[in-house]
Amino acid sequence: MNAYAWRGRNQRGEVITGALDAESEDAVADHLLATGVTPVAITRKSASATAPTGGGWQALRAAPVDLHDLLLFSRQMHTLQRAGVPILRALAGLQASTSKRSLTLLLEDLRAALDQGRELATAMARHPRVFGAFYVAMIRVGEMTGRLTEAFGRLAEHLEFEIDVRERVKQALRYPCLVLVAIGIALVVINIFVIPTFATVFAGFKAELPLMTRVLLGFSAWMLRWWPLLLAAAIGAAWGVKAWLATPQGRYRWDRLKLRLPIAGPIVLKATLARFARSFAMASRSGVPISRAMTVVAQTVDNAFIGERIEQMRDGVERGESLSRCAAAAGVFTPVVLQMIAVGEETGELDTLLVEIAQMYERETDYAIKGLSSAIEPVLLVVIGALVLVLALGVFLPLWDLGQAAGGRSR
Repeated sequence: MNAYAWRGRNQRGEVITGALDAESEDAVADHLLATGVTPVAITRKSASATAPTGGGWQALRAAPVDLHDLLLFSRQMHTLQRAGVPILRALAGLQASTSKRSLTLLLEDLRAALDQGRELATAMARHPRVFGAFYVAMIRVGEMTGRLTEAFGRLAEHLEFEIDVRERVKQALRYPCLVLVAIGIALVVINIFVIPTFATVFAGFKAELPLMTRVLLGFSAWMLRWWPLLLAAAIGAAWGVKAWLATPQGRYRWDRLKLRLPIAGPIVLKATLARFARSFAMASRSGVPISRAMTVVAQTVDNAFIGERIEQMRDGVERGESLSRCAAAAGVFTPVVLQMIAVGEETGELDTLLVEIAQMYERETDYAIKGLSSAIEPVLLVVIGALVLVLALGVFLPLWDLGQAAGGRSR
């Protein structure tokens, strides 16, 4: 199969270009005519021309496709599909209008896969870093049921919620993180520059120093002496934690620990359950069987502990148990949510009530995030107060004692 570059006109007379893998020029022309494009020129590309413009180095330097790009892509595809634009023409238009290198390469690969006869979901599955399991599953269901436009619309709403939650969490944590960084820098500066200077002053008086001062001086001397090993140990610990989190067992334990944290744990739980309810509602509305939907949703909640609970719910449903009973056995839902799930099963409006559950958890998540800064501020004040107290007792108390002693000798 050879690569061909083509130029043609669409039904509105606009000139469009692209590339296609085919057996011959006639096959390229037949494919273009079938998609509503009148070919003007078809040329065979050389082996070097098939590589993306700019080379592999520019491809490596290009910024990756993020959630904002995926949200914009989903909205644009929803609009184009609703207007009746064929998928190939829609992808070609988006590729011509985008200025982001990585997104251009992605759209080019999707078009090439569709030109070769692959399904859109199959083409997206080749890019797992961009299109997650839930995204691919929703696109596949949309293709099978003929509701691809609706699938893109619901995925856009889902991604908008994900981005909104992440941005609000970042905004709430920005101030505490800055304070912690400032405290860390202050401690390094004090231990490297301030305390050694005071140590020289104290040594000149040859007086017995308070316990807190001796502790500070000893800690500063220890850091100055062993800082290379401390830096290496910190890097090694960070690498070890990252490697441990990459294992299934480490990821499971960390995700379970996140849910038990004093302040952030309830927020993580509510946001995860909101993601589960909305994803499950989207899959249910699209006609996905419950067991299949729960399998896909378990991979998209971004929490191994909650994902395992969802898989346990799926196993119970496959054994013939009711969804409400399996949800109660999972132990992660509130009584109100369990009651809503039971009513949804009895009335056949499970997808509608799942949307209401998602909205309820989203409101609770929003309220909790708004109060996150106010909940962290007392902890920061306690930490800062403790550090100031230690420094005051360790540095200024001996100066006060030495000043009093010098005043007594002068009298």
